[in-house]
Amino acid sequence: MPDTARPALLPVVLLHALPLGSLMWRAQASALRARGHTVLTPDQRGFGTTPLGAEPPSLDTVADDVAALLDEHGIQEVALAGCSMGGYVAMAFLRRHPGRVRALALFATRATADTPRAAAERRTFADLILDDTRRDHLVAGTTPLLLGAGTRERRPDLVEEVLTMAKGASPEAVAWAQRAIAERADSLPVLRATDLPALVVTGAEDELVAAPDAAATADALPRGRLVTLPGVGHLQPLEAPDEVTDLLTTLLDDATTPDRNGYGTC
Repeated sequence: MPDTARPALLPVVLLHALPLGSLMWRAQASALRARGHTVLTPDQRGFGTTPLGAEPPSLDTVADDVAALLDEHGIQEVALAGCSMGGYVAMAFLRRHPGRVRALALFATRATADTPRAAAERRTFADLILDDTRRDHLVAGTTPLLLGAGTRERRPDLVEEVLTMAKGASPEAVAWAQRAIAERADSLPVLRATDLPALVVTGAEDELVAAPDAAATADALPRGRLVTLPGVGHLQPLEAPDEVTDLLTTLLDDATTPDRNGYGTC
């Protein structure tokens, strides 16, 4: 009798943006779990209930935290998705833990390192977020820009939700993360060596990651596909939850279907 048992579904790790937490992925995590996937949505260092620790700022440290989490759950290979900071951590994970990723999704992120000016601006932000007299104004002025202009107009409820999450983030964790991101390496070389189904998603109204940066990230991936979501900004999993879920579902199907060749670039 032929073996009709269904193959095990690929586990999924969803890595959140700065300064939010794992709840930003709640719609996608729920939908993927309903399909039978094991889904891990860790709060990164200093966010949620995860302690910041005493290590110096480094995305490599956060990537190693993800590897330790997989080991704790007895998981060897995963589909890895990250938004903004989560995307930077995902690329650090690719470099430090090769062979453990079978599908990759990068949302609102760029593969190149910061320019000296951008890195300096991040360090300045880190200093300001620790200043009790400046923090509230800084958060109120910068957080709404994570959402597209159309989202800000149509979804004041989402603006308030994101502001609440940002205000609830530990200033020390935000500063640590900004300094870690400022020091990150150029990930284009590791992406060029990442021959697996991969998705790069950008929002047409993203004010933080320019379209050419997203295109360069997708072009570096041998099997990368670039998708631009209209009317969406930097936080695509929150702004376009159904579209993001559909994209992840297609990526997972591609990664586990033997007769597919993966995505072509576009």
